[in-house]
Amino acid sequence: MSAPSKIIIASRESRLAMWQAIHVQGRLAGLNPGAEVTILGMTTKGDQILDRPLAEIGGKGLFIKELEVAMQEGRAHLAVHSMKDVPMVMPEGFVLAAISARENPRDAFVSNRYAGLDELPAGAVVGTSSLRREALLRARYPQLTIKSLRGNLDTRLRKLDAGEYDAIILAAAGLIRLGLKERIKAILTPEQSLPAPGQGALGIELVEGDAAMAAVVAPLNDPETAHCVKAERAFSRALGGSCQVPLGGYAVIEGGQLWLRGFVATADGKEMVAGELRGDPAADEALGRQLAEMLRERGADAILKKLAHG
Repeated sequence: MSAPSKIIIASRESRLAMWQAIHVQGRLAGLNPGAEVTILGMTTKGDQILDRPLAEIGGKGLFIKELEVAMQEGRAHLAVHSMKDVPMVMPEGFVLAAISARENPRDAFVSNRYAGLDELPAGAVVGTSSLRREALLRARYPQLTIKSLRGNLDTRLRKLDAGEYDAIILAAAGLIRLGLKERIKAILTPEQSLPAPGQGALGIELVEGDAAMAAVVAPLNDPETAHCVKAERAFSRALGGSCQVPLGGYAVIEGGQLWLRGFVATADGKEMVAGELRGDPAADEALGRQLAEMLRERGADAILKKLAHG
């Protein structure tokens, strides 16, 4: 199969999305020295609607739809996504062809006045865009006031700096990638805030059946990260995971085994079911489904039913 002479990457135009696209552009240019690798920047519906929580306006798919249309129309060959923004069920006609090595997958505590969650006084306002983080905060820190926080990373930091929030919770990976590590006051442990499925990893999406482009992006796949993310996503998918479901799923490979932890909760954090298991990394998706089943046996169905009627 001959190497392509041109590779066009579709990307959202936020600073973080462009960092991700440029990162992949650099890697692909290095692997394909004869090819012209360019980026097609786009604004998605998810970037445009900023006055409502994501769960209300249609979920994470809003961030990738326009990029998929560009691929379908032949204006782009691939799209780069933060894996936590990729819907658990891929749209028909598209595939995730590679998952690259993960940056720090944990949540970060960002504040100008406080060093960590335990230092926040009663009534302190904490901003987050995620129902997962909200449920965990409400469960463990019921004395705090949780307020919705939308917008790209720079917008969120600006709102914190303007005094609208005492602290905000963000993905550590985004801050690190944009050279903003010094804004992180504390990295939350998985025990404090179990990460979202796919957090910290980048995914490469292609039109299904594009064998030439699949061969081009194959070297970007990191097997260890891919096993972990596939297990996390299978767990989420088996519980109907979306941004309307407060759910965390986090896997690491330790001692040759994949260790997967997961939870599902009501948005107020008052009801929560959690579990973990270990197994062969090659059985990643089966382990995800197995953990989901374990949580169902412990009462997850009742929580999911409440969320559906909420």
